[in-house]
Amino acid sequence: MNNLTNLGYIKELLGRHNFNFSKGLGQNFLVNPSVCPKIAEMGNARRGFGVIEVGTGIGTLTAELALRADKVVAVEIDQRLLPVLEETLTDFDNIKIINEDIMNVDLNQLISDEFEGMDVAVCANLPYYITSPVIMHFLESGARVKSLTVMVQKEAADRLCAEVGTRQSGAISVAVSYYGTAKTLFNVSRGSFIPAPNVDSAVIRIDVEKKYSLAPEDEKFFFSVVKAAFSQRRKTLANSLSSMLSVSKQSIYDTLQECGFGENTRVEQLDMESLILFSCTLRKNIC
Repeated sequence: MNNLTNLGYIKELLGRHNFNFSKGLGQNFLVNPSVCPKIAEMGNARRGFGVIEVGTGIGTLTAELALRADKVVAVEIDQRLLPVLEETLTDFDNIKIINEDIMNVDLNQLISDEFEGMDVAVCANLPYYITSPVIMHFLESGARVKSLTVMVQKEAADRLCAEVGTRQSGAISVAVSYYGTAKTLFNVSRGSFIPAPNVDSAVIRIDVEKKYSLAPEDEKFFFSVVKAAFSQRRKTLANSLSSMLSVSKQSIYDTLQECGFGENTRVEQLDMESLILFSCTLRKNIC
């Protein structure tokens, strides 16, 4: 296996394949030799597991995953990388590359087809522009994934791992907390990539475990409340929800009082259990 973090080799490889980095795809390839082994080790790449990788680069993380897991299915949108990967991953027989946009992949079907009898983990160096959509694609799919270990922009990592009910939390924090538990594993400096991005990164892991059981309509309404409230987070719940969901302020005031909250409560003041209580009570009151 070639040294996929050697800068000279990478430049020679990409030059030979006439490859240029795409800003539109948010391509920044890892060249820090310590990072990918750590992601693989901490991301459940091990015997008995199959791993879905999102975005391959030149295969640096892919190779580390394949050294440890039973099978790796890497979903790469950029067709130009296919001949590169054919060269860099030629020593492995437990890797399958799918040239597709991960957002268009039926995750349940993929897992059923490729990982029979295995536990499944996700590992990825995610482009910054698509971090939240990819994470939610996995979480909302209900696919049998044990964990998602992803490298994201440091600011996004802080938001994803923020405790619900704090000023750092947002709608994505609530969604992640609903479907699992997130924690930051380690930070990665901008100098670990080519080309170097303008921000530092962090690797986080979301251990997937749906901790709350809401009826489908309650769940749908809950996320509509969360989205509306955080879209105008500086406003009180009464003001943000009345304008975004067309619910009367009096109904919201009555619900807040019933739940034991003040009229001027803002969404960032409510922890997960309080948000669910408020949402379910509000739906009962207005339906």
